Amino acid sequence: MKINVRYFASVREALGTGSEAVETTASDLGALRDELIARGEPHASVLARGRAVRMALDQVMSGEGAELRDGSEVAFFPPVTGG
Repeated sequence: MKINVRYFASVREALGTGSEAVETTASDLGALRDELIARGEPHASVLARGRAVRMALDQVMSGEGAELRDGSEVAFFPPVTGG
């Protein structure tokens, strides 16, 4: 399936792009993250397990088990603090 992936803040800076279309066989966000990590650097270090990375699916904050659909929009970004 084809999905749109968007990157924000420090994730975008590290990858050098704000978005990309991705062909994937992943069924959920966790599997997609693993596919992107498997690409190697810089994805491997930016999205690495153990790093604080938030995810959204179709503009809704989501956990790794959220199911992907053809045409989904996925966003990766660092945690945000405010005050």
